[in-house]
Amino acid sequence: MHLGMFDPTIILLLPAIAFAFFAQAKVSSAYGKYAKVRNMKGMTGAQAARIILDKNGLSNVGIEISKGKLSDHYDPGKRKVRLSPDVHNTPSIAALSIAAHEAGHAIQHAKGYSPLVIRSTIVPVVNIGSTLSWPLLILGMIIVAAGNYTQGNMIFNIGIFLFAGVVIFHAVTLPVEFNASGRAMEELEQCGIIRSDERKSAQKVLSAAAMTYVAALAVAVANLIRILIIRGSND
Repeated sequence: MHLGMFDPTIILLLPAIAFAFFAQAKVSSAYGKYAKVRNMKGMTGAQAARIILDKNGLSNVGIEISKGKLSDHYDPGKRKVRLSPDVHNTPSIAALSIAAHEAGHAIQHAKGYSPLVIRSTIVPVVNIGSTLSWPLLILGMIIVAAGNYTQGNMIFNIGIFLFAGVVIFHAVTLPVEFNASGRAMEELEQCGIIRSDERKSAQKVLSAAAMTYVAALAVAVANLIRILIIRGSND
């Protein structure tokens, strides 16, 4: 069995971690660049989101300012699109792209988009899994190291099951996010919010953001593989 920093399976994580850093740098770069580029309509993210929501019959979905940079999200429980201050108030290409993406989630919710429904359904279980999986895995390894293989492996197996739920959540998140970005581009164009020569810039912002979700799944899968290898060494 391998523990802590001496665990050689940590090597499996390195490519995924490197990819995650790259993805985050890509987001920061794309956002930083296009947050400074004013869109030709001079429209803020909040204005764009309102147009898209109203076009889709979602005038009941509110738009609020959230706290913090890139804290943009859609709250399905309260039916609110929450935009970070810069996105809400700034007439930039980046603001339009991000606001349209969050409006895309509201459209998914209204239309009962299956992956979003699945993700929302498993959130409570995933929250428990993300909190308890690693403590149980570590406890199981400690008990196995103490010589009690039966009890230790049983606890370790529960940790694996809970962590697998986290991996499934990340996997389901991919189609949700990619679909929201696809809807965003479609709505931006159909509503005449962006012009044809702004499309490529908006796409770069959305593609960079989507990459972070791919990286999150890669890290989760790499961790699950590590966990399964460690479990095999416990027998």
